[in-house]
Amino acid sequence: MTDLVIRALSASDAHLFDALPDPLGARESHRRTQFRPDWKRIVLRDGEVVARGAWWGGPDDSEPVNINWFDVAEDEEEAGAELLRSAPWQVELEINLPGGWRDKPDLRAGAETRFAAARAAGYELLAKRFLYRWAPERGLPERPGRLRFSAEPDDTVFFDALRRIHSVTLDAHALRAIEEGGIDRAAQEELDFFHWCPSPREWWQIAHTPEGDLAGIHIPAHNPSGPTVGFIGVVPEQRGHGYAYDLLAECTHLLVEQGAEFISGATDQGNFPMAANFVKAGFPVIRERVNFHPAGQAA
Repeated sequence: MTDLVIRALSASDAHLFDALPDPLGARESHRRTQFRPDWKRIVLRDGEVVARGAWWGGPDDSEPVNINWFDVAEDEEEAGAELLRSAPWQVELEINLPGGWRDKPDLRAGAETRFAAARAAGYELLAKRFLYRWAPERGLPERPGRLRFSAEPDDTVFFDALRRIHSVTLDAHALRAIEEGGIDRAAQEELDFFHWCPSPREWWQIAHTPEGDLAGIHIPAHNPSGPTVGFIGVVPEQRGHGYAYDLLAECTHLLVEQGAEFISGATDQGNFPMAANFVKAGFPVIRERVNFHPAGQAA
């Protein structure tokens, strides 16, 4: 086989990124995402694009936080692997997939080619996630009215709640942070993400039972792609009452009150209770995401 040529792109040749077919519909899923041309890279074989990746970060980030567009042509797993290995940034990889991809041979083959390239580059599977999207035609979820919601300006209150929530978490990212740095690290990573989001700190809310006990927290947020359910969490001693739904309903209402015309959300596929709550609240699954991380790389 001929040698591979790996190129970083610029504003003048960014069009080369579009030379590869898009069978998994990444372009549609990223139509609101702003990519920097110099964070896009392609692999050429005989002048043809056979792999591409777009690294992404917020508008104020000096380096990417993840790769969230990664495509590999058929039988070009090694090209995709070399693209990942040679990149100056070793960050988490997100592979977005259309719903029902497992049942369609061409989509399944495309997904598995990307998975194989990631593994060949030394990336390991971290999580499989459902991606949700609420729209006005779904109707607002009913507020059960069981909890009392309020803003809380003190970050230490949220930090303590996150420590308690993550002590029994099902979230793969939090479990990885706990494994590498303990509960405090997992809680701090969540707080750092909430502050990173370009949405008002005043939106964060805590929830109490009528008796005054802390039930949980919810974080309505905007990420650079739009309004999203940033976080839903119930403290361990209050689980079993279905309060996660109450938090999600309140989060949805608050975002709509702030002008949201759609709301995204996500949860690990193994988190069956939260997945059921999203469906109950009118958030259908629109896509799936498979997350890989560089092996041996600290989170």
